[in-house]
Amino acid sequence: MRSLSEIETTSKRASRALGYSWGISEEVGKSVRLLEMFNFEGIKNLNEYLNEKKDKKFENLNLINENNECSEFSYCPIILGVSFLDQIEKIEKIKTINFSKIAYPLLFLPFLSRSSEVIGKKIFFKFEKNEFLLNINVNISTNLLNKNCPNIANNVEVKILENNDNFTEQDWKSLYQLSEKTFVEETESLKKGAAGAGLTDND
Repeated sequence: MRSLSEIETTSKRASRALGYSWGISEEVGKSVRLLEMFNFEGIKNLNEYLNEKKDKKFENLNLINENNECSEFSYCPIILGVSFLDQIEKIEKIKTINFSKIAYPLLFLPFLSRSSEVIGKKIFFKFEKNEFLLNINVNISTNLLNKNCPNIANNVEVKILENNDNFTEQDWKSLYQLSEKTFVEETESLKKGAAGAGLTDND
């Protein structure tokens, strides 16, 4: 079994060999490592994309807006991912971002996961019937498990989710009332033994 370190290094070098800068190649290495760690087919998708890139053009998107329409070719998932990560604080204010077509969307996924960690919020990623929930770079939930991810994602939607409790106020109050049974009632002996008790003020 290949180590995560081997996966990251080889992915970085392969990306550099295909013309990406060392800086971007390092980001690719980190991203593929993350995919494999979360049990997604990072190596497979990167290998297929880099081989396809030899003979096919992909569009770079450097400035991300609310609605992003590619002119002719699908967006490069790597340049798009780096741009998204770099601009996440601005993108966070937009809330919902749309892309017309992204090549190899699985390669875009780890950049979203890392962006989620930067802003401390969950990110929802959807195209066709495929859904992903990225949780602060700790885990990724999806309905795509044990299925091959498509090589092209059409009508892509990315949502920045606000942090909300996953329970009702009534559930919280009920649980809190139970927790109060562990509180120790304050007595005179506790007051005397509390921090600062018995100290003499010499001023």
